[in-house]
Amino acid sequence: MKISVIPVEGLPLIRKGDDLPSLIHARVPLRDGDILSMAHTVYSKANGHTRALPSITPSPRALRIAERDGEDPRFVQAVLDEAQEVILEHPFILSVMKNGHIGVRSGVDRSNIEDGMVILLPPDPMAAAEGVRARIREVSGSSVGVIITDTVGRAFRRGQTGHAIGWAGMTAIRDFRKDTDLFGHVLKITEEAVVDEIAGFANFVMGESHQGTPAVVFRNCTTWKGHDQLYFRPEEDVLRKALCTLPPGYIGR
Repeated sequence: MKISVIPVEGLPLIRKGDDLPSLIHARVPLRDGDILSMAHTVYSKANGHTRALPSITPSPRALRIAERDGEDPRFVQAVLDEAQEVILEHPFILSVMKNGHIGVRSGVDRSNIEDGMVILLPPDPMAAAEGVRARIREVSGSSVGVIITDTVGRAFRRGQTGHAIGWAGMTAIRDFRKDTDLFGHVLKITEEAVVDEIAGFANFVMGESHQGTPAVVFRNCTTWKGHDQLYFRPEEDVLRKALCTLPPGYIGR
């Protein structure tokens, strides 16, 4: 494989109502088999998934968490509103969203948006990715894969990486189980999270501050077979179980 990685440069500041797939295709003409990876922030801004902090009234719970964590109570309330379940309240909010994604502060973001505003994750990231894919087919005639990303931390390691929260046109997992290695050993547990690997490299190309490159095109990737069970079920997730044994002062109620 010789993969081309093409940053989508020159996009304007995205606002609600912008036709993001058309803007991207105008700068990097998309071809069959391309994989487009985009930051959820631009998708959410184009589709109005934002909130104004002055419009938010914090609840008693938000006030309590905000005082302990040193956060704006209105921001904390936005985080709680996006969470289906809170795993940790302190030293930061770790929450489960309705789509299964687990992240710090429900993915609510105050960067790359005007003061007093926050960006929310798409309410249905899988449908969002499928919608972008369909619109790209309309404007380009090409069949592409789409990955929508969020920047998240990782257990046991410092630093953030890009993770896939929605994808279309591919499976999340490349399943090697029942395949054999170089010595003929049958693989029993190897499942490669390809969408996260692509999202991570896309994040490296995009940057995290003022670079202004919120989308990346991957060209000449191989195809793969697998499945979409990217998230552990609660009963399988040993880290989640361990977190739920922490003292009550840390666990969300």
